[in-house]
Amino acid sequence: MPLVNIKSEIGKLQAVILHRPGRELLNITPEIMADLLFDELPFLDEAQKEHDNFAEILQKQGCKVYYLEDLAAESITDESIRQEFIDTYLQEADIAVPREMHLLQQYLYSLNNYDLVLKMMEGMRKNELPLYNKTTLVEMTEKRSFFVTEPMPNLYFTRDPFAFVGNGVSLNHMWSVTRRRETLFGRMIFRYHPLFRQENLPLWYDRHDGLSIEGGDIIVLSDKVVAVGVSQRTTAAGVMRLAHNLLTSGSGYETVLALTIPKSHAFMHLDTVFTMVDRDLFTLHPQVDETLEIYALTLRGKEIHTDFLGNDLQAVLKRYLHIPAVRLIREGKGTVMDAIREQWSDGYNTLAISPGEAVVYDRNVYTNEELDRYGVKLHVLRSGELSRGRGGPRCMSMPLRRLNLD
Repeated sequence: MPLVNIKSEIGKLQAVILHRPGRELLNITPEIMADLLFDELPFLDEAQKEHDNFAEILQKQGCKVYYLEDLAAESITDESIRQEFIDTYLQEADIAVPREMHLLQQYLYSLNNYDLVLKMMEGMRKNELPLYNKTTLVEMTEKRSFFVTEPMPNLYFTRDPFAFVGNGVSLNHMWSVTRRRETLFGRMIFRYHPLFRQENLPLWYDRHDGLSIEGGDIIVLSDKVVAVGVSQRTTAAGVMRLAHNLLTSGSGYETVLALTIPKSHAFMHLDTVFTMVDRDLFTLHPQVDETLEIYALTLRGKEIHTDFLGNDLQAVLKRYLHIPAVRLIREGKGTVMDAIREQWSDGYNTLAISPGEAVVYDRNVYTNEELDRYGVKLHVLRSGELSRGRGGPRCMSMPLRRLNLD
């Protein structure tokens, strides 16, 4: 089996890419918290312990864990790649003061490859720059007073910057300016890492396409069908671009199902309200029905054709997955209010590691009870700090390889 093989959401998980939260979480302040897409300040030490527990759960189930930071550092195999990495990072960092850029460039070149990657992720405070004193009006009044380059605290949600579909990858264009630099690490890995270089991965989407699409909205339902959310973070035009690239490339995929969901921070991505747990079992937030519209994008001749399928998700899943019945977990044993509360802490964001077996957050009691009632084997993850970033186990993982379903 190739290194990259994602043809379902539930095939036994064999390899995954994670990012262990780092010092970038220490560079979130109340003043810039909202700009960095956080509602709270996480406690790094505890977040790392929880994340280590997450990795341990996966490893105990036979899953190989790759870390984004390691892969990025290992991609720098010669000096020209190192120069390209640093130059591209600086070009995309929106540094307003030329002298700051020059000093930061010198500093980055002084680091070893692993520390270089961590510093890019962490961000650079102005007071960390060697030999730097503000002398000009621009330097003294520049509004971003703390940072030369801002941190990337959302990186531990590795699901979003890129997404593997089949034997290829969607290298995404992120909705928020603060997250767009995250995709640089994927670009370097897929282009230069020895493991990926020999794979010659098809690129279903490119980070420079300009239409926002994020991995949390991409759900691989089968080896023929992909669902994509039209959400706050993924535009309809982005879905059309992905569908065109996927369906016209000989990928083996035949249908992209576009699902509209509420465009709000609370709902963010499709996988915050809808995930696949077993062949016929899905989580679905009850409020999705308010805006749900389902469209099928297929290739006819050389053109992508769009059909409106209505809003009966059960019927659509039965039809396109060729199964006799579909079970939807909506409210659990609680009420709609409980569903809303647990969805905020990603109760619906399960990570299936094999059919009928999933990783979930401990705090989502009602949803977990309902999953248990349906016979799902649960691996319960401590989540007091990780959940502060508004993402669950699926958000924190980028599956690289799954066994194909029979």
